[in-house]
Amino acid sequence: MVECELTDFDADQRLLAMSGVSLVIFTSVGCASCRWARQQLPELELDVDQLCWIDAGNNGGAVERYQVFHLPALFVVRDGEFYGALQSRLARIELNAALGQALSRNPEELP
Repeated sequence: MVECELTDFDADQRLLAMSGVSLVIFTSVGCASCRWARQQLPELELDVDQLCWIDAGNNGGAVERYQVFHLPALFVVRDGEFYGALQSRLARIELNAALGQALSRNPEELP
């Protein structure tokens, strides 16, 4: 699984260009759940090709566009198409089930 850091300046361009399933995760250094997610999500066997991290504290434009109200916040993008937010515990089985549900919806344009 590939990991990348996205910013206000490159998030849209890079997400549109990526192939496969990307899990976009908004985090913050002051958030304990976010620190846990950064350590544990790469170790889980998730049905994604990329983990795309966005630091919410440094990327207010992306936070506003994606309407992030809590952290960590997770979103799904596949082949440049937006499949929305994930509501799930940060555990392999629950995340993979939420990913499957999200990818069964009709895609939208990136926020």
